[in-house]
Amino acid sequence: MRKTEIVTTDDILLVLCKSVTGVLASATASDINYSAMVQKINKTCLKPDIGCFVLFDGGFSGLVLINFSAAAALEIYHNYMVNMGIPKEELATMHTSDDVGNVMGELMNQIVGDFTGAIGKELHTSITQNQPKMLTINKQVVVSIDTNLDRPQARRVTFTTEKHNIFYLELAMDKTEFIKLHDFDPKADVDPDQIISDTQNNQKASDKPAPAPTVDIDQDLLDELGI
Repeated sequence: MRKTEIVTTDDILLVLCKSVTGVLASATASDINYSAMVQKINKTCLKPDIGCFVLFDGGFSGLVLINFSAAAALEIYHNYMVNMGIPKEELATMHTSDDVGNVMGELMNQIVGDFTGAIGKELHTSITQNQPKMLTINKQVVVSIDTNLDRPQARRVTFTTEKHNIFYLELAMDKTEFIKLHDFDPKADVDPDQIISDTQNNQKASDKPAPAPTVDIDQDLLDELGI
């Protein structure tokens, strides 16, 4: 008998870590790394200086939470805005600025969106997310999931920016295992730009006038008529 493949909570955490590094590295055009050591924790907390959390539900329920130091948040914010073509002199300089909070919330939304997409592709299950909540705080706040979890698990992972500023990812979810019953091909990625391009090309092809019909002409007859 073949060996059964099992996907655990820590495998799901690894997918989330890859989403964090992939989205932030692409958005900021800088290196984002995470520690190979994962910490088991008893509770998830929002901590100073900026905390953001998102609840997700569906095939399994959980909570994703990221705590940014002021330095890490400003570095990511500045790199993101500069990468978008915004002049440095127009950027906020305080982590308490609404502009910083809005950018970090949007990046959090992209991270969890990438994560839910990857879960659907790799595990053939679906989860949905709510709108990220971003808070600038100066005290620790405990955050729990408003749902019944049989065996809750929580993990914390340390991330480092290009300038060695640190932020933390925390994941809380029910202890779960996905057991692969048979081999399958992961779902193909959907490229919206490619879909639009294919649709436009098909439309142009259908709008192109049909070529004129080819008529066979007797050249000897035309010569006799002097044409």
